Amino acid sequence: MSISIAAFPSFPARFRLRTTVHAETLALGFSLFFALAGNRLFWTHALQGRDLTQGHTLLLAAALFALLTTLHFLLVVPLLARRTFRPLLGLLCLASACAIYYIDKFGVYLDPSMLRNVLRTDFQEARELFAWDMLPYLCFYVLLPWLALSRLELCRAPAFRTVARRVGAMLLAVALCVALLLLAFQDFAALMRGNKELRYLITPANYLYSLARVASSDARAASRPKTPVGTDAQLGAAWQERKKPVLLVVVVGETARAANWGLSGYARQTTPELAALGVLNFPHATSCGTNTEVSVPCMFSAVGRRDYDEERIRNNESLLHVLDHAGIGVSWHDNQSGCKGVCDGLPQRRPDAEKSKPLCAGDRCFDAALLDGLDDWLAASQGNQVLVLHMLGNHGPAYHLRYPAAFRRFTPTCDTADLGQCSREQIVNSYDNALLYTDHVLAQTIAFLGKHADSHDTALLYASDHGESLGENGIFLHGMPYAIAPDVQRQVPMTLWLSPAYAASFKVDTACLNKRATQPASHDNIFHTVLGMLDVHTQVYAPELDLLQSCHT
Repeated sequence: MSISIAAFPSFPARFRLRTTVHAETLALGFSLFFALAGNRLFWTHALQGRDLTQGHTLLLAAALFALLTTLHFLLVVPLLARRTFRPLLGLLCLASACAIYYIDKFGVYLDPSMLRNVLRTDFQEARELFAWDMLPYLCFYVLLPWLALSRLELCRAPAFRTVARRVGAMLLAVALCVALLLLAFQDFAALMRGNKELRYLITPANYLYSLARVASSDARAASRPKTPVGTDAQLGAAWQERKKPVLLVVVVGETARAANWGLSGYARQTTPELAALGVLNFPHATSCGTNTEVSVPCMFSAVGRRDYDEERIRNNESLLHVLDHAGIGVSWHDNQSGCKGVCDGLPQRRPDAEKSKPLCAGDRCFDAALLDGLDDWLAASQGNQVLVLHMLGNHGPAYHLRYPAAFRRFTPTCDTADLGQCSREQIVNSYDNALLYTDHVLAQTIAFLGKHADSHDTALLYASDHGESLGENGIFLHGMPYAIAPDVQRQVPMTLWLSPAYAASFKVDTACLNKRATQPASHDNIFHTVLGMLDVHTQVYAPELDLLQSCHT
């Protein structure tokens, strides 16, 4: 290590003093920093329930420390070029600070599905996720490393010597890591077999790996068109006898959890309007994923959770395309971050902030804005129609922004996106108020369908995309890996409403359907239930997954 003076004559010499270091030394320093200071939740979970005074526990901790350090050393070394090491390491520190903040605060795991969710988040959602308590993270994980980088220069050396040094350092790091892992192999193997999701807590390796996975998957998807599904779809013979077209509204909820859904037995009545309408509720419904990027494509897919294959789901046409093949009109109306590929090539629209001014502020609208203009839309539509409404719902952490002031019935509320500033009671109150508003919007949608019952046989199906954690076991929001996600993130409301005319036309035994509703249901049922509700015949239809199939008289 040597000392050099940077050539900035306009500054005093004490500000031009820089330290020259080898790239391997700098990489090791940053790797140790990440391993020690950037992975609190990883260490908490990895060593949970272990006696730190036992030799084998200390050996396991040493092996894990060597693993984290080596992993990040291998990631950092290739980034170190004399002209670019500062901006690249600075960007790595900034991204890592954000990742560590959200992992520590909300307990999220940065697996590929979560990172895809982050990348698809719109500006409004992203803005709500920033809070003042992020500043200490930015100071420690960004400002301090940047100050250190500003005082460092990389040693000059011939290219062959630089390559030799780096390759040698990487091989030595791997060898030492493997040696320690072998010494603690039994404990290490047991830990990783039972806690595979732990790797998504290792920062910054977690988001770099997940980013590579998402980029690779998206590149493959962009290189080929979607695989057609249900091209044989056609309306059943009974349509020759029906006198009216069908209008089915499918409402995709956002972040509503069954645990707080009044119709499912919650202590509070958060669904008073739906309860008065006598809708059919499925209290034991589960989601396909724990975030929107997974759940929305999955719930409109023939594959579903039972045979989950993310790439296949994303690369295949959806339920809406099957309906289009059958000649049914399909329209997606969105108050969220898009249809996630489900409605590609089909009519789409968003609320018009100018026409819905009482319900909109800037680019963000309350969900009731989805209903504005529906009378005109229906008047311009011909034949059978399926309308999908994608709600903003209970998207956190700014629950207080999801409902108008008139629905602030449970108090005190959490009136900030920084959940750390609120008690759990305030957070739950705000969340429940947002559910009250969802209940109201669904009731208004049913009123719209009732108004057009003379011209159409009408029905509504509502299902939330995933649930939410509200502080249970220190976990907030959603997006945990499905295998270890708590029930509140996977159990969701699912509700069905059929007009009397629809039930008569399609010969649905509502008493039978009430009994069926007490049994388990899931997002896997949606694809096949909608096809059955519209009497669409296709080889991809699975009658055993149709919630109404056994209740036709």
